[in-house]
Amino acid sequence: MSTSVNGGGRATQVTKLDRVVIRFAGDSGDGMQLTGDRFTSEAAAFGNDLATLPNFPAEIRAPAGTLPGVSSFQLHFADYDILTPGDRPDVLVAMNPAALKANIGELPVGGMLIVNTDEFSKRNLSKVGYDANPLEDDSLSNFQVHKVAMATLTQGALEGTGLSKKDAERSKNMFALGLLSWMYHRPTEGTERFLREKFARKPDIAEANVLAFRAGWNYGETTEAFAVTYEVPPAEFPAGTYRQITGNAALAYGIVAAGQCAKLPVLLGAYPITPASDILHELSRHKNFNVTTVQAEDEIAGIGTALGASYGGSLGVTTTSGPGIALKSETIGLAVMSELPLLIIDVQRGGPSTGLPTKTEQADLLLAMFGRNGESPVPIVAPHSPGDCFDAVLEATRIALKYRTPVMLLSDGAIANGSEPWLIPRAENLPDLSVEFASEPNALDGSDEHWPYVRDTETLAREWAIPGTPGLQHRIGGLEKADGKGNISYDPDNHDRMVRLRQAKVDGIDVPDLEVDDPTGDARVLVLGWGSSYGPIGAGVRRVRGQGMAIAQAHLRHLNPFPANLGEVLARYDRVVVPEMNMGQLALLLRGRYLVDVQSYTKVAGLPFKAEELQHVFTEHVEGVRA
Repeated sequence: MSTSVNGGGRATQVTKLDRVVIRFAGDSGDGMQLTGDRFTSEAAAFGNDLATLPNFPAEIRAPAGTLPGVSSFQLHFADYDILTPGDRPDVLVAMNPAALKANIGELPVGGMLIVNTDEFSKRNLSKVGYDANPLEDDSLSNFQVHKVAMATLTQGALEGTGLSKKDAERSKNMFALGLLSWMYHRPTEGTERFLREKFARKPDIAEANVLAFRAGWNYGETTEAFAVTYEVPPAEFPAGTYRQITGNAALAYGIVAAGQCAKLPVLLGAYPITPASDILHELSRHKNFNVTTVQAEDEIAGIGTALGASYGGSLGVTTTSGPGIALKSETIGLAVMSELPLLIIDVQRGGPSTGLPTKTEQADLLLAMFGRNGESPVPIVAPHSPGDCFDAVLEATRIALKYRTPVMLLSDGAIANGSEPWLIPRAENLPDLSVEFASEPNALDGSDEHWPYVRDTETLAREWAIPGTPGLQHRIGGLEKADGKGNISYDPDNHDRMVRLRQAKVDGIDVPDLEVDDPTGDARVLVLGWGSSYGPIGAGVRRVRGQGMAIAQAHLRHLNPFPANLGEVLARYDRVVVPEMNMGQLALLLRGRYLVDVQSYTKVAGLPFKAEELQHVFTEHVEGVRA
């Protein structure tokens, strides 16, 4: 802790912290996502480790000032490696009564509350059920409350710009950003440069936002209300070049890299759907890498164009969320039958049906595993964090190309919209995914024909023959094929053989063994997770170990096939706990496959696990095996 004197001569106490969780909350039109994203960018540029959790309504414009219309952005930044966006905010910025009511329950006692007082009118209070103004009674006495008339102060700062009061008030989110940037010693140049670039076509709006941002900074600098500022030093990272990245951006870059590593053109066939649309948006910017994007008229057309591209010798990719997977299921089955490489990305969201479009869930695992007619096995890969999405795409592409199969990649809303620092890989360190196309007839009877279902003896993959290659005419399609020749076949024995061959091909995919984090080697409880539960599980395990208890942790990337050593790992522990954001889908698969009495802990609230709740669950299990 140290004390400094600002430019106006006022002494300000500076407190050093190792971590902070800030939540910006307001109406869905208040720009909370932009505000949070800008603060995140400055934290990343400063060198902090970070994790974010955007949370916003599904409606384009929910009713103003209501609880369903609240949008929030939570950022956890620290001087050490962190795993989650934080359980509870240390600082809550509430732009209106609805934001306060929706979030105050998660602010811990003693937490800081910064409130935009201009929105606390009688009408706005009544919209969310406040009988009295909470800023004027004792209901917030447990918190450090700072009342700031953000709209009024923003309008005053923009008085000479010629903007109307209504237009000026729209910049109040930048006032809040400026205030928080001052409070946590964040640099300002990057944000000002961003605003001028973002609104380059509307320079008056750009300047208004810059002035509002500066006004917020100056308010913190000159007011007597804030006697303390805070510093969070940079974290120590391995040497390299980093950038802030979201899961969807990492998926898009992974697709570009996969095409380059495979030396294949890429075609993305997709229909816009939350929360996967950003992958399509980002990929459309990278045509220079031989990437073609097709915004199809529906989900079926999207995967149809992707599978057609694979048939023609490209890397076909389609992206969607759970409802889209349901529509694509018949074409996924066609890809299984025709044995063509295809990357299918499912950014999971809350269901069923349209469900919760902007909320996260892990409930598509059984859909990915079994959601097609007939026996149609598909490999499944799941990233565990935003940055890990890049590597997961490369792994899914490796499997698709080497084994000639569609592959499902299961991301989710928390990963897609969340962000973290990402070490940018060097191009020369990326894997070689190049493939060889069929170039000559391969008939097993010595004729000059091409048989499409002649298989590699090691991988059981069939040859990939590009249409139009002289002498390689062949027939593929959705009807069952004769082994080898590929002619349509209704023979019972042939069908049995082909079904078992397709299953054996997936079962034989080479995946790494499961690694277990068990520092003491004497843990009796194993926590096993998959997907975005990685961060909360890791944070919960850290807390349990901090209490002096032994506990092991492992995380699955490959969900079909499972790692070869998974059964042995499960048998090693007295109790296996599987937290999932569904009703226990992985637990069901593990019980059925390995006959292990897996202990399932589930959550389907549309929000990620909290480290605190998992800490309590894990502690109970560790104490349970001791008893």
